Amino acid sequence: MKKVNLAVVGATGMVGRTFLKVLEERQLPIENFYVMASSRSAGSTLTFNGKEYVVEELTEHSFDKPIDIALFSAGGSTSEKFAPIAAAHGCIVIDNSSQWRMDPEVPLVVPEVNPEDIAWHKNIIANPNCSTIQAMVALKPLDDKYKIKRVVYSTYQAVSGAGLAGWKDLENGLKGEAPKKFPHPIANNCLPHIDVFLDNGYTKEEMKMVNETRKILHNDNMRVTATTVRVPVFDSHSESINIEFEKPFDLDELIETLRNAPGVVLQNNSQENEYPLAINAAGHDEVFIGRIRRDESVESGVNLWVVADNIRKGAATNAVQIAEEIIKNMQ
Repeated sequence: MKKVNLAVVGATGMVGRTFLKVLEERQLPIENFYVMASSRSAGSTLTFNGKEYVVEELTEHSFDKPIDIALFSAGGSTSEKFAPIAAAHGCIVIDNSSQWRMDPEVPLVVPEVNPEDIAWHKNIIANPNCSTIQAMVALKPLDDKYKIKRVVYSTYQAVSGAGLAGWKDLENGLKGEAPKKFPHPIANNCLPHIDVFLDNGYTKEEMKMVNETRKILHNDNMRVTATTVRVPVFDSHSESINIEFEKPFDLDELIETLRNAPGVVLQNNSQENEYPLAINAAGHDEVFIGRIRRDESVESGVNLWVVADNIRKGAATNAVQIAEEIIKNMQ
């Protein structure tokens, strides 16, 4: 496998640090490694594969040197400005922000689901929203087999999805302190409010799930709705997904389809109280699926409970998997 020059942009953030951890674990063939962040973090050091690296300030000239792949997790405005600069220098950007996700010129990729879309990139590839990524791993094999007509998402999302400030709000809220990140206390509470409210009454997070699902599954007419809720859990998003199919299905066959799907761990034994739990998914790269049962209110429907680590599979690992696919196809 070809050795590459790789950069992590936003390396000091929660996702950025997880990029480093996942890159170490998966042992990508890296020749030269660079860590970049804002001027606030420049000059600090990060350890990668036992070696210390000085954090460089991200500037217009950061990509003057040869860099093959850059993993970005530095926010939308940073990606909007610097991803095209990197791309113009021949660097392939894998961007974790929402900036490029719905751009028709930019592939939106979950490697277990639509790796073929990587082929038409123009040096920018978007990493989907964390809650969308885990849902896609569950939905794709079922869409292939039974053709999805409608999806209803209800999510229970960890505070780490709101970054370090969200984490601190829960940590400090459990001590009785007032929230700084969220509009209401998150400790001992559920907030049906992730990102900003839009004119249609949905939040931006909810519409991300709707639009990204359609783009990744290549079906602009798929009927999708979502309610996204922030819950007092530190790590791992949980989702109740209700799916209605065009075709009839045999439940045992559907369960086997999921069992054999890439990236899935089935935990579906209600008699033994075995089902996916946020606390068990934390630190893992797989998507855990259980509570699989027929929806008896429609002709061909099923309910799933889907759990994954939102910082790993929902962000860092998915991006690194995209990088692996790119490296595999490099000459």
